[in-house]
Amino acid sequence: MSMKPSGVEQNRWHVLTACFLAYAFDAMDFMLLAVAMPVIIRDFHLSLAMAGLIGTATLIGVGLSSVLVGLCADNYGRKSALIGSLLVFGVFTAAIAFSRGWLDLMVLRFLAGLGLGGVWGVAAAFIGEVFGSRQRGRAMALVISAWPVGFGVAAALARFILPGYGWRVLFLCGFGAIVAAIYTMCFVRESAVWVADQEKAGVARHKVSISEIFSDELRWTTIFGTLAATFALVGYWGANTWIPTYLSKERGLGAANMTTFVILLNVGMFVGLQLFGWLSDRIGRVRSLILSFVGATIMMPLYSLTSSNAVLLWMGPVMALFFSFSGIFGSYFAEIYPLRVRSLGAGFCFNVGRGLSAFAPFVLGAIAAKTNLSTSIALCGAGFALAAVFTVALAITRRRASLHVELAV
Repeated sequence: MSMKPSGVEQNRWHVLTACFLAYAFDAMDFMLLAVAMPVIIRDFHLSLAMAGLIGTATLIGVGLSSVLVGLCADNYGRKSALIGSLLVFGVFTAAIAFSRGWLDLMVLRFLAGLGLGGVWGVAAAFIGEVFGSRQRGRAMALVISAWPVGFGVAAALARFILPGYGWRVLFLCGFGAIVAAIYTMCFVRESAVWVADQEKAGVARHKVSISEIFSDELRWTTIFGTLAATFALVGYWGANTWIPTYLSKERGLGAANMTTFVILLNVGMFVGLQLFGWLSDRIGRVRSLILSFVGATIMMPLYSLTSSNAVLLWMGPVMALFFSFSGIFGSYFAEIYPLRVRSLGAGFCFNVGRGLSAFAPFVLGAIAAKTNLSTSIALCGAGFALAAVFTVALAITRRRASLHVELAV
């Protein structure tokens, strides 16, 4: 008997690999800006508020991308949407190397964001359709664990490139996303579930529109899902945008030591994603999300108030264990939306959440200008606490919807 894996099995692993690579480059793109920010601030003589607006421009583009790429994925396929996202943010991230000033950076980060936001929703739908429910949580957690890998790669590149070659050369590394696009183009087949749905609908199929995720059945799912993601990402982006600058400016770390702290923080996040992915398949998505948010709520102020750099070094990865919500959201959101609007719905909640959280770096930068970055990072805990509240509201909404369906039957 042949032990050769079936075509379906082979494609499953190609999808997993492609989504992992895509999300790793997505993360690397975000982290390149964070680790380069102290040098950019110095070179362009920016205030903390102006620097925060660069991060805000990225996240506004991400919010718009969730709608544009989600519609593309549900109407034209997961594969083409993923390739398009990779090409857009790869090209515009590399173009930052040629920025002449603050305005150029703002525009290019916004354009890169139009590609960055698409990856998460497409990956959530793709993984949800090629893996069974008992493997979905771990598979999505593995894809999302590419995030700390990408962060770590960006920090390592910064450690090597920044001192000798400068931040412009660092951003040229954004071209690496094209590698993931080529892999997807050559090895990944379209989702069989999506293709079957297209063939079943045939010529009668109507194009997916954004109004469908605000229908009577899905309106509160979309609203509470978006609010849960928004406040989780307010806490996450508020912290991760400013932690490298906090370590440099307020803790007195040089570039090499700062990147070591950031790499260890992302090792903790990688471990946390695997742990919470496993937990979500065992105890459920909602319970795992609540545990993640409560842990982050407690750890954020403890991290920012720690006086010893030695303790801070090891507290970082412990805190980052609880930054695991994005993997659980990926499997949860893909399960609560029907196939027809799966990529749009999941991507809308998470990436519009990113867009709505866009002002967190700016607001926290403004607060830091009047107080300090330690205070701003501590305040991020409040975002995770509110995310827990809205996750509970989402779970209650879904439970009521299920009861209504059962009663109707």
